[in-house]
Amino acid sequence: MFQIGKTIVSDDVLEKEFVCNLTACKGQCCIDGDAGAPLDKDETAILEEVYPKIKSYLRPEGIDAIEQQGAWVVGEDGDFETPLINNKECAYVIFDGNTALCGIEQAYNEGLITWKKPVSCHLYPIRIKEYSQFSAVNYNRWHICDDACVLGKELEVPVYKFLKEPLIRKYGEDWYTELETVAAEWQKQSLNKK
Repeated sequence: MFQIGKTIVSDDVLEKEFVCNLTACKGQCCIDGDAGAPLDKDETAILEEVYPKIKSYLRPEGIDAIEQQGAWVVGEDGDFETPLINNKECAYVIFDGNTALCGIEQAYNEGLITWKKPVSCHLYPIRIKEYSQFSAVNYNRWHICDDACVLGKELEVPVYKFLKEPLIRKYGEDWYTELETVAAEWQKQSLNKK
């Protein structure tokens, strides 16, 4: 682990390789799990604001879930998250054939809104845990992403490079530049050990 500002970053962010392979996984991360996508507090207001604009993109069961539960919910652990349909997939999920996609991101891609999607979704497979003095930035290994790990290894793309855009979105350009500096030093030390 290493520290950048008020973040403690797992070495796995540098060491592990990852590239989403949507053709293989079919967006399983949006429909599996036992909770909705984690949300920052400010994202709850954003979801309330964008919901009327993206509603036409969503499936009827997603709309029903949102209108019954709200644009966001408080999960069992007390954290904010997206609502689920029947305790399964995210209420914002849409399908292209049998591939799960994000209705929010679809609206963003078509220029309807300026918010891409919850940052936790954009950052996956990185998960962030907030503590009073710092944020823990960890790589989360989930079996449904095995194909993404294989593709990342084939293409030699470390997690931090794959997630450059969302890491900058979350922490800013300066933070990411420092991460690249740490990564270059880590790579140099790894080569020296060989």
